[in-house]
Amino acid sequence: MVANTPDDPSEPLPPATPEAANGVALPPEFYAELNGETTRATRRSTAPRIDFREVRHGTLPGNKYVRILRAQDQVLKQVSPDYLVASEQLTKPHSAFGKLRRALVGRPIASEHAIHERLTNVKALAIFSSDALSSVAYATEAILGVLILAGGAAFGYTIPIAIAIAVLLAIVGISYRQTIHAYPNGASAYLVAKANLGTLPSLTAGASLLIDYTLTVAVSVSAGVAAITSALPSLHPWRVEICVAFVGLIILGNLRGIRESGSIFAVPTYLFIFSIAVLIFLGVFRSLTGGDVAINAPRESVQAVEGVSLFLILKAFTAGCTALTGVEAISDGVPAFKKPEADNAAKTLTWMCAILGAMFIGLSFLAHRYGIVPNAKETVVSQIARTVIGHNFFYYFIQAMTALILVLAANTSFADFPRLSTWLAKDHFMPKQFLFRGDRLAFNTGIAVLGVLATFLLIIFGGQTDRLLPLYAVGVFTAFTLSQFGMVLHWYKERGRGWTRRFALNLVGATATFFVLILVVLTKFQGGAWIVLVLMPLLILLFRGINRHYVRAAEELALGDGDAPSTYQQSEQVVIIPIADMNKSTVYALNYARTLSPKVVGVHVTDDAAEAAQLQEKWEKWGKDVNLVILESPYRSLMAPLLSYIDMVQKKRPDAMITVLVPEYIPAHWWEQILHSQTALRMKAALLLRPNTVVTSVPYHSKR
Repeated sequence: MVANTPDDPSEPLPPATPEAANGVALPPEFYAELNGETTRATRRSTAPRIDFREVRHGTLPGNKYVRILRAQDQVLKQVSPDYLVASEQLTKPHSAFGKLRRALVGRPIASEHAIHERLTNVKALAIFSSDALSSVAYATEAILGVLILAGGAAFGYTIPIAIAIAVLLAIVGISYRQTIHAYPNGASAYLVAKANLGTLPSLTAGASLLIDYTLTVAVSVSAGVAAITSALPSLHPWRVEICVAFVGLIILGNLRGIRESGSIFAVPTYLFIFSIAVLIFLGVFRSLTGGDVAINAPRESVQAVEGVSLFLILKAFTAGCTALTGVEAISDGVPAFKKPEADNAAKTLTWMCAILGAMFIGLSFLAHRYGIVPNAKETVVSQIARTVIGHNFFYYFIQAMTALILVLAANTSFADFPRLSTWLAKDHFMPKQFLFRGDRLAFNTGIAVLGVLATFLLIIFGGQTDRLLPLYAVGVFTAFTLSQFGMVLHWYKERGRGWTRRFALNLVGATATFFVLILVVLTKFQGGAWIVLVLMPLLILLFRGINRHYVRAAEELALGDGDAPSTYQQSEQVVIIPIADMNKSTVYALNYARTLSPKVVGVHVTDDAAEAAQLQEKWEKWGKDVNLVILESPYRSLMAPLLSYIDMVQKKRPDAMITVLVPEYIPAHWWEQILHSQTALRMKAALLLRPNTVVTSVPYHSKR
């Protein structure tokens, strides 16, 4: 739609009319606004032109035309006269990196679609249970790894220890079901402890869970790679590199968003459950029908290095308690379930505990029945599968699914670590960056931080699961204990219908998990648990330090009666322009400075008097009414003389606001930036923290 205009661009445009719009009927307010005849009251009753059209210049001088914007073309959509909403078109990538990122992560998802990212029970079991379910791949091995110290005779305690751990799993599961129903908006140990026990216990729970989530990623990925190297020993020297690559893939999957990560991880989770179920069925059937197979390393040949003792059995019990890591993940992620959130989360938790308990006891039974002996070159699950079914397709299928579920088990932490970080950030105990949702509604900062920390652990510990396991379980049982004691106080204060039964159940859970926590600390302290016990207080101190900063900042920024706009007086403004040379960039900055204040001064720092004299000659022509101050620096320091001069100005005018305008040349291509001095960046960094000083960059863009 084109509006005819005069050839002389200096002449005013004729009034826009329906005839000028080629007969297209539009509201009268449209033409009034285009002709500049609207008032503020009129604009409040009509849509501003940014909402539905734009004026473009024609090919001939003075020609203009009005383009009606379709809904998908509007970058800013109007909701009300003073309320605009950015459209998806603004997020369209233009650079090569942006296009690559869009291809990997996907198109952005609007905030109002967050409710559609909720999880069904089937997907939630895959996302939140993969950590707990995958632990059966190393929990039995952890028990055997301790019992082997007492020789082959000690392996008889495997089944009683496994049953004891299964009972503990049932206690914890029942306790957390109650927690989920009591806190349907989030049943994390941090939230429960915060509501019932106070700040310090809640921070302890938060610190312990953050550490545990980080260890979960490292342990799960390293165990998954161990399953791969058991089937393919030639890859063993590359285990660290493979671990890091898997962490990168999981980060990418989570950056795509919760729903897509659930779709990615659901199939491997259920294939793992199926493969282990078939393995247990075949193993138990073969054992009960007299089909035991002689193993290569009979337990009688294992040499004892210490006797069977209560401490050894308790140590094996705490080692096997790694099977419980990840049980709390569902309670942390209650808000991610579809409605009714609490009921769906409780059902998923029950299914997870039942499946986990059955697989753990089944594998422990087969390991005992077939006399499996742990070794560094082959995992216990691999030995069981090889013994029961031999080297065939199904053996490699089991190993592949075990490796995949172990690697993807890290996704549980990538779902819960960012969520817990968000809760801590809302309470001002972590940086506000953790509150930010990315294009795909994922908490990108939490995902990235967790990935970096886990990668660091994998590199430091060489991707070896047995070196990481001693650090495990301290954090999770600390969170278990605080959560359960918090629920005990919750029921005692509520005293609603049936509170005594709930009180008793959570009291049993709190007592059991506290007992196990003490055992874990005592039995794993020298093996590496001391590291976690040192990190937890340090994290708590960090949380408190962050909180103090935010509280202090809020107090300083809080508005009072004396802060009304009318009480502020316009202060004197002095504009200082650091000058490197007299060029278009400098003149551009000078022109802008004149619009800000009549008090403008150029400052040139130099160690060459002759060069300064040449600059003064140019300044007389192009600088005109602006004074130029030369600061000679014999020792070639740039920032120190400039800062001293600014100090001098502030002493002379203590009430003045100093504005430092930094001319900055912006080349046409990003890679050309490295060919230019980064003086402007250094100046802004040095001046940013000075009081009563405003630092503004005046970019001059290349015309090429």
